[in-house]
Amino acid sequence: MNQPIIDVIIPAFNEEDSIGKVIRDIPTIVRHVVVANNGSSDTTKKVAEAAGAIVLDEPQKGYGKACLTAMDYLSKVEEQADIVVFLDGDYSDYPEQLLDLIKPIIEADYDMVIGSRALGKREGGSMTLPQVFGNWLATTLMRWIYKTNYTDLGPFRAIKWDQLKALGMVDENYGWTIEMQIKAAQSGLKTTEIPVDYRKRIGVSKVSGTVKGVFGAGYKILWTIYKYW
Repeated sequence: MNQPIIDVIIPAFNEEDSIGKVIRDIPTIVRHVVVANNGSSDTTKKVAEAAGAIVLDEPQKGYGKACLTAMDYLSKVEEQADIVVFLDGDYSDYPEQLLDLIKPIIEADYDMVIGSRALGKREGGSMTLPQVFGNWLATTLMRWIYKTNYTDLGPFRAIKWDQLKALGMVDENYGWTIEMQIKAAQSGLKTTEIPVDYRKRIGVSKVSGTVKGVFGAGYKILWTIYKYW
């Protein structure tokens, strides 16, 4: 994989203040930046297009639903990608670390690489206590049940495109990231983690910023672990 084709998927809901910064910081090695505009009521679509992204409208709310819409688009392009990177649109991740994220795939033939915030440097206040605890609980349960070594459910991740399609992803909301990690383990994919840095997001989180989001995400993560068990 000397010169892999790399595409980026960004699910976005009301990220007009951050999405442009995210897109502009993505390394030029990337071919397509696909933003799945998940029912935004602000100018997210306009800002993303101005920054050079391909913008798809997905009115049905849901993180996983937005990702599935972007995947469907990429499955129809003439030349398929080698690697797909998932990245949030709130500027909490450092898009330039994409180069570090794809390196194990290119150099050591890993199938999937998770960007671990638990292993990287986190800005104070960038993750709430429920987020930190939820990640610890979920990764601990996966370690016991699926014999994995994950430390995070971080959304910043890279995976070989053919392997991603083979996983048969179906979750349309909060269970997207953990479904991918569980299915990767069940499928015997070669996976690893690298440290990634994390900062305070721009705007209010749709998950950790609300009580409904926190409990909804927690329930869905635990249910997904149980379901695939």
